[in-house]
Amino acid sequence: MAQVITTQPHLASPGDLFALMKPRVMSLVIFTALVGMLVSPMDAHPILMIISLLAIAAGAGASGAINQWYDRDIDAQMERTANRPLPQGLVQPDEALSLGLIISVLSVLVLYFTGGASAAAMLAFTIFFYGFIYTVWLKRSTTQNIVIGGAAGAFPPVIGWLAAGGDFGLAPAILFLIIFAWTPPHFWALALVRNDDYTRVGVPMFPVIHGFKATKNQIFIYALIVAVAGMIPTLIGLSSYAYMALSAVLGLRFVMLSWAVWRSDDADLQTPMALFRFSILYLFLIFLGLGLDAAIAPFWMGT
Repeated sequence: MAQVITTQPHLASPGDLFALMKPRVMSLVIFTALVGMLVSPMDAHPILMIISLLAIAAGAGASGAINQWYDRDIDAQMERTANRPLPQGLVQPDEALSLGLIISVLSVLVLYFTGGASAAAMLAFTIFFYGFIYTVWLKRSTTQNIVIGGAAGAFPPVIGWLAAGGDFGLAPAILFLIIFAWTPPHFWALALVRNDDYTRVGVPMFPVIHGFKATKNQIFIYALIVAVAGMIPTLIGLSSYAYMALSAVLGLRFVMLSWAVWRSDDADLQTPMALFRFSILYLFLIFLGLGLDAAIAPFWMGT
């Protein structure tokens, strides 16, 4: 079992503080928020868009710091998270919480001035939802933690849409739906692989409570929803048929891998890991397709 490394209190390095903000998650947030801006019918000033993106990323990082502050007890016992700054004693708990709260406030204030009140309010809600509702309440209390908590990861493209001047409507709701439906099969595939970790620390992930077979059933059902949701942007006029073809191919692959997980033996951890890895590629390519489609549309449409 991994142990918390006790050290004399010291000033955390910038690198340790940055690691608290989950930079890989921040990069995904920047990417999906940027696509939300690109597909928005409004046309924000490029400088304001860049500053808004940085504010959205900072807000995501702030919620990540709050998450690691609260989860430091279980992170120290899980193989996947034992090397994070707090379990390693590289950052003190009060430093982590202070960082999260200060950057939360600053990011919302900056976005208010660059992206408007709606975008700032949505960012504030997202930080609160992930940092407190999911982390403090849902994660340790329900097997639906990832399903409900997945909303936090699905908000960034909506925030980007609003920051670019768009209004609430069907299009940003579909961007939300794609990530919201994608989140359960993505994380449950990993939960199958890391089941011992979650069991050890008492986090009620779906496979821990309901078993592998029930989890695999849910993964396959959600994969079907993901495949359909990925094609909706074309049906509502948000993207071209070229994008729809891409989403259909990627969605089919997602479903096929989920079916392979459904058929796999419980001792087979390679198949769910393959789905987990592909799911990351899927989301990247789906949003890349949406972004490129929006970026080149004015050229091939002759506008």
